[in-house]
Formats: sequence, C-alpha cells, structure tokens
Amino acid sequence: MIKLNCDLGEGYGNWQLVDEAEVMPYIDMANVACGFHAGDPLTVQRTVQLARAHTVEVGAHPSYPDLMGFGRRSMACPPEEVTAMVLYQAGALQGLCAAEGTRLSYIKPHGALYHDMMGQETVYRAILEALQRMEPQIPLMLMATPARKRHEEIAGEYAVPLLFEAFADRRYHPDGSLTPRGEAGAVLQDAESVVEQVKNIAEGFVVASDGQRYPLDADTLCVHGDNPHGVAVIREIRGALTEG
Repeated sequence: MIKLNCDLGEGYGNWQLVDEAEVMPYIDMANVACGFHAGDPLTVQRTVQLARAHTVEVGAHPSYPDLMGFGRRSMACPPEEVTAMVLYQAGALQGLCAAEGTRLSYIKPHGALYHDMMGQETVYRAILEALQRMEPQIPLMLMATPARKRHEEIAGEYAVPLLFEAFADRRYHPDGSLTPRGEAGAVLQDAESVVEQVKNIAEGFVVASDGQRYPLDADTLCVHGDNPHGVAVIREIRGALTEG
C-alpha cells in the first residue's frame, strides 16, 4: 500500500502549526523540519518522540536558510553550500533521532530547495552529493514526474536510492508538473476531490487539469495537516487506502 508522508516539526517556540499528536496515527512518514525554515530544537525533538511512539519513519526536511520566508524563496547558493546545508540539517536531526532511540530514514527537501532540485540539475547533484556522504546511506524523496528515469540515472551515479512522491491535494498539469498555487484550481479544496485523487494515484494514474488520465508511479503520497480540515482529510485518506 502506498505510504503517506506529512510535513511536521514546522512550529517555532509557542507557534505550532499542526496538532501532531492527532496526525501521527494516520501517517507512515514524517518529514521533519530541521531549523532553517522552521522547527526549534525542542519542537523537533517532540516530533521525533511522537514519530517513534507511533512507529512512523522520520525524514529530514531541509531547506534554504530562510526563516522569514518559510523556506519558500529560492537562493543562489553554490553547489558546495547546498551540500553542506543539507548535511548540517540532516546531521542535527540524525543526532536527535539517535538520542530518542530511532533513526533517520530518508531526506525530502522543503519548499524552494525542493523545487530547485526538481528544475536544476546542479542543485539535484549537490543534494545527492550530501546523501552520498552520509552514513548510513538513506534515500532521497522527490516528485514523481515523466523525468523519473533521468532522475534515477543521475542518482545511480551517486549510488543514492530514490523515493518518488505524489501530492494528494494538488492539481497536476498534463506534463506531470503541479499547477502553480496562483492559478485557479491549483489546490483541491474539498475532501471528496482529494480522496478521489488519492484513489487514482494508488491505482497508478492522475486526472490532470485537461481532464485526461496520465500515468503516475509513486511510492508515497504527501498529505498536509496545516489547515483547519487537515487531520480530518488525512483520516479519510487513510480510510480510503485501507479499504482499497
């Protein structure tokens, strides 16, 4: 069954975005912020503790150093800096995981770093370089697109395994890219539409913005809990996948 992943640990001090105790029972993988876009040490530690209690895999969710912009602004960083910032953030989370009796299972970049990874080979290679240097070796999570084979070929040069993800609540373009958030219909708003897309993805396809079906092969599905109906929708998604 396709696994559910969710971005967590993104609070800061007294500002917490998600009731993580409510989310954890319904997901398989927690993408945990590492401090550069969100997540102070105590918040991250508590997220790791919750994940361990619910047998949820912990993944690092590194970003550009952009607290003010929540990691959503691209930065012109040289490749060696991208490699170092990923190692720095993942290493901090790896240490917290070890202290809590669990381990770091994968890395999924956040925000602008994720989008730059998908669109710029130099950024993608810089991130792969970081994972190649890590011990033990862990997978990199990236977006499932028609360019999957090319991404696999490049990752093979670094001997880094990949996990491909799809998005439960985002509308897709026919070319496999996500509809930009500024466009109408980019985010699926009602639970019925989200659950329908989840079922389609589990069967290996997505209905794009042109109304046509396109193949989509994903290992994991990203769900979001940072809205008023987030936990309820995640619960419905889990139920739909379990029934399927």
